[in-house]
Formats: sequence, structure tokens, C-alpha cells
Amino acid sequence: MARFKIKINLLSKMIFLISIVVLLCMSIAVMIFSNMVEDIIDEKLGKQALMVAKLAAHEPRIIEAFSHANPSRTIQPIAEEIRELTGAGYVVIGNRDNIRYSHHLVEEIGRKMGTSNEEVFEQNRSIVFQGTGLSGPAIKAKTPIYDAQGQLIGVSSVGFLLEQIETQVMEYIYKVMYLAALPLLLGGVGAYFVAKSVKRMIFGLEPEEISYIFKEKEAVLESIHDAILAVDTQGRIVSMNKKAREHLELSQIEITLIEHLPFPYLRAALHESLGHEQDQKNLKVLVRDQIFIMDSSPIFYKSRLTGTVFSFRPVSEIEQLTEEFAKIKTFSDNMRAQNHEYLNKLNLIYGLLKINQTDKAIELISEEVNERQDLLAFLMESVKDPLIAACLLGKANRSKELKVHFEIDQESELLNIPGSFDSSTFITILGNIIDNALEASSGEQGSEARVKVSFTDIGKDIIFDIDDNGRGVSPEEEQKIFQYGYTTKNYGHNHGIGLSLVQNAVHLLDGQLHVGDSDLGGARFTVIIPKKVA
Repeated sequence: MARFKIKINLLSKMIFLISIVVLLCMSIAVMIFSNMVEDIIDEKLGKQALMVAKLAAHEPRIIEAFSHANPSRTIQPIAEEIRELTGAGYVVIGNRDNIRYSHHLVEEIGRKMGTSNEEVFEQNRSIVFQGTGLSGPAIKAKTPIYDAQGQLIGVSSVGFLLEQIETQVMEYIYKVMYLAALPLLLGGVGAYFVAKSVKRMIFGLEPEEISYIFKEKEAVLESIHDAILAVDTQGRIVSMNKKAREHLELSQIEITLIEHLPFPYLRAALHESLGHEQDQKNLKVLVRDQIFIMDSSPIFYKSRLTGTVFSFRPVSEIEQLTEEFAKIKTFSDNMRAQNHEYLNKLNLIYGLLKINQTDKAIELISEEVNERQDLLAFLMESVKDPLIAACLLGKANRSKELKVHFEIDQESELLNIPGSFDSSTFITILGNIIDNALEASSGEQGSEARVKVSFTDIGKDIIFDIDDNGRGVSPEEEQKIFQYGYTTKNYGHNHGIGLSLVQNAVHLLDGQLHVGDSDLGGARFTVIIPKKVA
């Protein structure tokens, strides 16, 4: 036979469990109260039984009746009167021989009492106890009876039947249960609304659905090749994937503040992006001697900013995966720059031909061809590394766009570069420094801007000098310009990271970087990189 499994949703489970808890609490409270009531009643009835027994023992008519020929005739009516007035189960008067003189069952008069009186007669004291007699289980009290001369002549025994006590206790319990019904009802209603509220907070999902979504999210995060890091508004790291743990040197369950991360460039970038209500794209940061591209996206909950998600992509991996694209992009940029320059020259040649200045046109064409051929020939002969040669050619074309006179020292030579040399990292250094020189000189000198590059590989090092005629670098700025985020530019965005990346790349290549004054009137950057990089 097929087994049918009843599936109970979270709302029903919560209502049921909360109701059970309330019911158990109320039941325990009723039980404790019942026990307390029983103890109180037992103690109270014990005292009351003793008081009634002493009342009968000190009744003059009962004491006097002991001297009569038939004591029970006088004692029985008085004992029954006392029993009815006090609500006792029985009031028994007995003599020294344990013979009853009174009992609510008349046929028992004259017979021996059902319980022993030795303790009363031998110790001459009153006792209270619980026992079973002729009338059944009861709380009993016995006290001695003395005559006028102080002689012990009998015993007064009073009992309150447990049946009476249980009836009284149940009356109290019923009252308590009636009172407990209201909190139980309120608890059930409260359980329903609490469960509904919790259900809304978890978007109406069942536990297994939440578990699946959590596992799904975890699997998605771990499968992403980029490093993913989630930070709340207080700067606490609340989530990360495997790649982030590897790069940030954090354990799987560690929750920490970004202030405690041992990477100053990363801390600065995270602080700068934290709290932004707009996405931040393509920010360069330094982590563990490696450059990353960082993106950030704010997290909103009910229109309130609650945190930020950061993603990191290693620049080295991007370069490796997009090497072919980068070559095409470089070629495209060079072609664009050349096309722009050639269009200008073609327009000039066209104008000269239109006004019949053929000689001038031929002279201009010869100069352009010679200049281009000279530069290409020089780079092909003097620079054996194709990436460095392409970088220098690209910067030469870029200089034409900016109207900057770009000069490469004709005595420069770069022929003995070992195969292990990291040209990709070196291009980061060279490209950023030349770009800064072109912009600095163009912004300061306009059409008179000049940049000169010279290099050599004689000896154990590769040395590059980049000179410009910009405003130069003051002694106060020499240390600041390498700080992450520092910039003198007041336009655009994502500035202040070029020279910090340069310094990091120089460190990776075990090189040196010096800043000084140029003979051109601006700044000179000297890069020294050992040929054999560990």
C-alpha cells in the first residue's frame, strides 16, 4: 500500500507549537496551584480538626457526662451538634478503654475506636495525622479529655474526610481552569498572528524552500569565478565566496570589519565605495601585490540602503583571457590615431594641390613618409620586445592627437631583454608614466608641449627616462603622487590610481622609481628594472 505523508506548512506548525507551549505552561501552572491548594487545605484542616477536638474536649457537659451511668446519652447529641456546626466528618468521644460514647453512625456507639489512642494517653498530648478509619481516609486530630481534678478520662477525636477535601480542591481547580481558559484562548490567537507575521517576514516561504534558496545562493556564489564580497553599512563583512576568501586571506566563517583587512589600498577603495547609492564600475585596487578591477553595487531593503556588494576581477586574468582582444584594441587605437592624423594631412595636401602648390604638397608627403618610416624603422631595430615597441608607437600616435611633440632618443637601445622578463607588467609602468607626461605637458604648455623618452639595457638593468615640460613635481608632492586616490586633475573620474599602480608594478618587478627635474623644464621619471626578475 502506498504511504501518504501529511505535509504541514510552517504557519500551521508555528500555531500548533505555540499553542502547545501555552497549553503546557497553563497546565503546569494549574498543577502547581492545585498542589499548593491541597497542601494549604491539608494544613488548614489539620489545624481546624485539632481546634474542634479541643472544643469538644473542653465542653463541660461532655466532661460531666463521663461520670453518668450512660455517658453516650448526653455526649452523642452534643458531639453531633459540634460536627454539624464545624462541618467535620465525625466527632468521636471515647473513654480510657477506647470505647466510643459518640459517633455519627449510631450503631458504632459502644464499640472500640478504629484507631489507637496510646500516643494521646501515654504522652498526654494532642496529635494531628492522616489515616484511615471506619469512615475512610481522613485528616484527624486527637486530644485528651481531663476531668475537674485534672485526671485523664478520655479522648476527643475529630476527622475531616479526604473525600470532602478533594471535593473542595476540585472546586478551586475548576475555578482556576476557567480563569486559565482566557489566557489559553488569547495565546492561541496570539500564536496565529505571530505565525502570520513571521511568515510575512520570510516572504511566505516554507523552511525547505528557504533551505533550498540558501543552498542555491551559496552554490551560485561559489561558482562565480570573480571574488564576491558583501558588506553592511557598518563595514562588517557578511558574506563572501571562495575566491574572496582566498584573495582576502579570511576563513570561511570569519566575520570581520573591513578596517581589519591587511590591504591599505583595498580598505581605502571599500570605504570610498561604501554607502554610495549608485553602482561604481571598473575601480582599480591593490590586493596582495595584485591589481584587481573592482565593481560595487548598493543593496536596498524597503528603499533603505543596507549594504554593498563588491566584485573583484584580477587584472592578470583579464589580460590573459583578453590578450587577443587587447592586441586588436591597440591596433584599432593606433589606426584611429593615424587615421585622424592622416586625414588632417590629406586635407592639407588637397588644399595645396587645389591652389597649385604641387612642390609644397610633394615636400609635405615626403616629410610624413620619412617620419613614419624613420619611427617604425627605429623601433624595429632598437626595441626587440614587440609589446614595448607597440606601446611606444601607440604613445607616439597619441601624442599627435594631443599636439605634443613626442621624441624618442635616437641613442636608445633595448636589445637584450631575457625571455623571462614580464613585459605585460612593465607596459603598465611605461604606459601610465608616458600618459601622465603627455597630459601634464599638454595642459601646461599647449602647442609647445614636449615629451622625451630615452632608454637603455646596457648592464644588468633596463632603464627608462621620461621627461616632459609640464609644471613638474614639487618636493612636497613626490610622496603624495604615489598615494591611492591622490590626483591634481579636477576633471573626469577614476583618477589618482595610475601612479599607485605604477609603484606597485615596479615593486612586483623588484625595480626602482625616481622622480626628479627634467632638462625640458618639467618632471623626469626614471624607471630601473633588473633584467632577471625573481
